[in-house]
Amino acid sequence: MKGFGTIILLSFIFFTACIKDKPNVVEKGNITLSSAKKVYVINEGMWTNNQAEVSLYDPQTQQVIQEYYKTQNPNQILGDVLQSINFFNSNYYCVVNNSSKIIICNNEFKKIGQINGLTSPRYILPISNAKAYVSDFEANQIHVIDLTQNAKVGSIRTYTWTEQMVMIYNKAFVCSPVTNYMYVINTITNQITDSINVGIGSYGLVLDKNDKLWVLSVGKKQDNIQGRLTRIDPLSLQIENSFTFPQNQSPGNLCLNKTKDTLYYLNRGVCQFPIQNASLPNAPLINAGSKNFYGIGINPNTYQIYAADALTYDQKANIYIYSVTGVEQSTFKASYIPNGFYFEQ
Repeated sequence: MKGFGTIILLSFIFFTACIKDKPNVVEKGNITLSSAKKVYVINEGMWTNNQAEVSLYDPQTQQVIQEYYKTQNPNQILGDVLQSINFFNSNYYCVVNNSSKIIICNNEFKKIGQINGLTSPRYILPISNAKAYVSDFEANQIHVIDLTQNAKVGSIRTYTWTEQMVMIYNKAFVCSPVTNYMYVINTITNQITDSINVGIGSYGLVLDKNDKLWVLSVGKKQDNIQGRLTRIDPLSLQIENSFTFPQNQSPGNLCLNKTKDTLYYLNRGVCQFPIQNASLPNAPLINAGSKNFYGIGINPNTYQIYAADALTYDQKANIYIYSVTGVEQSTFKASYIPNGFYFEQ
């Protein structure tokens, strides 16, 4: 589906699914990648060290290129803190938080453009082929981007910092972690029209197979405010169900499987929550143990669970791959502080 350059053909391809079978680590990318759908690891890098990178993993050959952006763009760096990646309009949009920019790459991950004029961007949400919203950590506004010019053309005042976003029914739902509320924006007028009380610390949200919105709020430990998982009807904006986490738990990193019927999040390990459940799970599907899980993702092509162990944050991380039942299947090295994944489809 996507080209990956002219590179040396391997004499053979490894097919293996052994537990903890570690793939070869390729720093310069002198390999041929298979036709399998690739996995992009989003590596933040250590703050102010300009270590942001993308690691590319080929599930079929189990080969990994730790610094894929640098491989495809010699003598260039992504910048400081890669927060998120989104793929639309046949391009990758790499949101580089502390460098105040978004790097645009083609389907070979070669840089073709850049969006500037941002303060501390977090996530980019396509509204149409010509327009996108960008949330921001410091600007107290949603940036409005013209995708035909790759330029900021407006803003929506939010008064607080903003995080993840989704869109449905011409409404953008925006997390606002320092308040109890989530913003609702009319994407036609670019105006905030409403807000919904989802509890303090909302960072993540997803849409399930029934077009219901799920919002994960971490709470506020220092004030003894518990985290919350909330289901909302995005048409009526009514809260349909709410689950409260036990005291002193800080759930995060909400994501969804391919069939959109099962939620996953981090909470002392990897937790699994089918959307029809009447209560939160009592224990994680995958216990963290001594691992420092910092990011997770569910491969829509295989249903496998990818979990990133950031270790001590100052060394290259381990990525663990688990079956849907939580059995460890393999592991590989990424770069520094991976917070999530983008899966080709």
